[in-house]
Amino acid sequence: MNIFETVVVAAFAAMTLITFIMFAADKSKAKKGKWRIPEAALLLCSLFLGGVGGLVGMLICRHKTKHWYFCLLVPLFAILSVAAVVLTFVFT
Repeated sequence: MNIFETVVVAAFAAMTLITFIMFAADKSKAKKGKWRIPEAALLLCSLFLGGVGGLVGMLICRHKTKHWYFCLLVPLFAILSVAAVVLTFVFT
């Protein structure tokens, strides 16, 4: 694995973890009635290689599952994130 592939995999892993933590933290804040993480931030993190973390956060925490745009976009972003990592290995 070359340096570029290593960086892409590290970014994917980091964004997946960060996005999952954001979804879990937002769910916790929602239960407590505290300040929330903006939906745009959750979606943007899901878009930028964090789609898998967002999807896992939605499923495990049962968070944002009633919003049609989350149910549509987050799985799409997860597919795009995995495809980006796979294509990195195919074309390098």
